[in-house]
Order: sequence, then structure tokens, then C-alpha cells
Amino acid sequence: MRSLLTDSGCRLCPRNCGADREHGKTGFCKVPAELYAARAALHFWEEPCISGERGSGTVFFSGCTLRCVYCQNASIARADAGRRITWERLTEIFLELQEQGAHNINLVTPTHYAPWISKALQRAVDQGLKLPVVYNCGGYESVETLRELEGLIDVYLPDFKYADAELAARLSSAPDYPAVAEAAIAEMFRQTGPARLEDGILTRGVLVRHLILPGEIDNSLGVLDAVSRRFHPGDILFSLMAQYTPMPGAQGDLARPITREEYDAVLSYLWLCGIQDGYTQDFQAASAEYIPDWDLTGL
Repeated sequence: MRSLLTDSGCRLCPRNCGADREHGKTGFCKVPAELYAARAALHFWEEPCISGERGSGTVFFSGCTLRCVYCQNASIARADAGRRITWERLTEIFLELQEQGAHNINLVTPTHYAPWISKALQRAVDQGLKLPVVYNCGGYESVETLRELEGLIDVYLPDFKYADAELAARLSSAPDYPAVAEAAIAEMFRQTGPARLEDGILTRGVLVRHLILPGEIDNSLGVLDAVSRRFHPGDILFSLMAQYTPMPGAQGDLARPITREEYDAVLSYLWLCGIQDGYTQDFQAASAEYIPDWDLTGL
């Protein structure tokens, strides 16, 4: 893992920005070579196979390798919220979440912290961690970084936000997102194989999420095309999300929720593509309740 974070600069994410994080500089993710997190607690708002009845042991990390203009977690994505922790403390947090009864360890936006997370996970396993580890990310991942994590991650939970490169550039400053995400998700599946559930909890495999954006139905249909082309039924789980919530300052179509007609159009195409394993979200799901308080709980 050190090979991707050296004196020549950080190469952990697809931006390859080369920021000298080890000497206090920051790149696109806005964090130096230290761990920052905003919350560590049982979380009940994931898909049923992740949250279960007892909750997912979720660590929300600060900073992000994307810059989505509609982000619901903008304050931590910009690294405006969060506390510095050591990788040794992160090990303790994993074990504490296990003690609290979590179904899994859920790492949210972990990419830019991969070397420290890797050390903390290895130490936690040595000290008795037995839970599946979930890598919960935006889908904009470097295949090289994912390969460095092989053997440590049991479940990958990526977004597949865009099939439209122009839209990805405009909304997330990532024109290469479609190709990068498709390659990353293929690598995730190579590592885990088909989805495996035990007592209703996903213990191995890939669960791909897609958030329908208002006014961008063609993009959603393109994502479904890409998923159905790449994967066979039963390979992965798919979660179609209707919870888009306009954030302050949103403009144009992004200033409104999705419509029933938009949701029904994407849902119908989901069935037409033969994507049957996974979840769909209630049309009325849009709510700020999905956004946790970044109050440093559990850190």
C-alpha cells in the first residue's frame, strides 16, 4: 500500500493528483496523511442486508475523492467536519463496534485512507475482529488501490453514479467516472465473487447503488445498461435509490426531488434489463433523515 502513497505523491484514487500528503500537503480529497473521521456508530439506514436488525458498524471518514454538487454529506466530504484519529484508535473503534453488536464494519468514503485502514483492519483481526468488512464508496476507485486491499474487504458497496461522462464532469468533476467505475466494480466482483447472504446479511459480494437524479433519466438507463451488460443475474446485488434530496443552493432540476414519472421510468427499465437481485426504494424516500449528525460520536 505504501507504493501508492510515497514521496512522489499520493496515487490512491483515480485522480493521481500527486499531493505530498506525507508532508502536510492536501490534494483533491482535502486531507493530509492522517486519519480524520466524523462519526463511528451503529447505522440503520443502509440496505436491509447491510443494516440488519442490529445496525451496521459504520465509520464515516472525512474528505472525498469526488466533488458532487448535490452531496448530502457535503460538510464531511469537504473535510469541514471530523476529528483526527490514529490508526491504532481506529482498530479500537472496529472492536468496539463489534462489541456493540454490529453486523459488519462499514467504511464510508475510505479510499484516501486505504493505507491506515489496512493497518487497522489487520491489527483488529489479530485482536479478534470477526465481522465482515464493507467498503462503502462512490465508485470512483483505482483498481490498483483495490488490489492492495484484496483479502481485507468482504463486501463492496459502491455507487455507480454516471454512465454519462459529460454529466459526471459537470456534477462531480470526474469526466472519466463511467469507465473508472465500471472497471472498479469489475475488480470488486473479481475479488469477492457472487453475493452471499447468511441469515439475511450480506457477508460476501458486491452491492451496487444508483441514485436517480432529477432530470437525468437517460443517465440512469445507461447505468442499468452497463450493469446488465457486465454482470449475469445472481452475480451482484443492485440497489435503486429514490432518496435524492435537494441541498441548499441547488439549481435547475437539482433543486427538486425526482418525480413519480421519472422513478417509474427507471424502475420499468430495471425490470426490462433483468436486474432482479437487490432492492428498490420507496418513491417517498427523499428525506434529510438519512443524513447523520457529524457530532464525533464513537471517536
